[in-house]
Amino acid sequence: MKKKIKKSVAKRFKVTKTGKVLFTHQYGRHLKTKKSKSRQRRHAEPGLLKGKFARKVRQMMGAA
Repeated sequence: MKKKIKKSVAKRFKVTKTGKVLFTHQYGRHLKTKKSKSRQRRHAEPGLLKGKFARKVRQMMGAA
């Protein structure tokens, strides 16, 4: 039987070709005038997820 991908996880995370799990930072969408430019730059680039939670996300994405 074909494994189903968790859609909620697929929208939030991306698994790279080498198996790294990337995510977008929270608080980066709106109300940007009160946030510093350095903080906005940090939120612009994706974060790298590691550890047991990354392994769980990979399983839910069907890329384990």
